[in-house]
Amino acid sequence: MFDVGFSELLVIAVVALLVLGPERLPKAARFAGLWVRKAREQWNSVKSEFERDLADEDLKRSLRETQDALRDAQASLRNAGSSLHQELQSAGDGLMRGSPAAASIAAGSADPAPLESTRQLPGEPQAAAIVAAPESADEEQSMHTPMEEPPPPADADDEVPQR
Repeated sequence: MFDVGFSELLVIAVVALLVLGPERLPKAARFAGLWVRKAREQWNSVKSEFERDLADEDLKRSLRETQDALRDAQASLRNAGSSLHQELQSAGDGLMRGSPAAASIAAGSADPAPLESTRQLPGEPQAAAIVAAPESADEEQSMHTPMEEPPPPADADDEVPQR
């Protein structure tokens, strides 16, 4: 703030000693020190309040940016979901109509079961479930027994030779 060197302070002290005298100089120095201390406290208070306001503004700005990013992500997810829903709806409608494009989409789906095998037309007898019967007793037993577990690993102490 002020660039006051040692020589300027010495001149101020000599002038204060001549003007105030030796009796009132200590009291005046204490009073000046008190005012300087209050001014510093006030300056530090204003400075810390200003820094807190800046930090609050930074936090609010980052919160707004995060909220905007979340809104954008939410909107893109909604758009993707609605477009997926529309694609699935059109593929389902195409399957009901027997469209070849929809059939190619359905062929690439994860469900390999054809739609006709699950559909039951009125007047048809119910299809019986087909269960493959094992041809021998060994196969039947192997179907119901769990796989053998591997042997437990050997302890580290077993491998070290003892002397």
